[in-house]
Amino acid sequence: MVHVVVPVFAAVAVGLFAGLFFAFSVSVMPGLGRAGDRVMIEAMQGVNVAVLNPCFAVVFIGAPVAVLACVVLYASVGAMAAAVWSGVALACLCAVLVVTFAVNVPRNDALERAGPAERIGDPAAVRGAFESVWVRWNHLRTVLSLVALVCAVVALTVR
Repeated sequence: MVHVVVPVFAAVAVGLFAGLFFAFSVSVMPGLGRAGDRVMIEAMQGVNVAVLNPCFAVVFIGAPVAVLACVVLYASVGAMAAAVWSGVALACLCAVLVVTFAVNVPRNDALERAGPAERIGDPAAVRGAFESVWVRWNHLRTVLSLVALVCAVVALTVR
């Protein structure tokens, strides 16, 4: 039973993981890109607070942990092809975590340190220091997450 539940949970969790970054790449950030500087800053500050919730934590931490569990489970029953596909998925997810904590989170933190949007003296400069780099690296997180999803799903189909 565990050899079914864990891989299916892993694929679903990776799908949600990838979907989050995909949504930001194709709708949230382009939408905010059309907003004024203060509106964009205030919205992202709000998103950065709202995203820190239990559902996000389950997906953000659960996806790589579940994929790691898949690597172990598949290898333990000699399903080496599935273990390799899961290993590639895990490597992609780990790369996403590195990008997140090395690039995106520091920009989120800098945006928060700028203070309330209505009190920022030069909102264009604050936005400029945040947006283009954050978006560019989010696109990479999206691609890596989607590759991880494909690998997790392929791992379900090979033995």
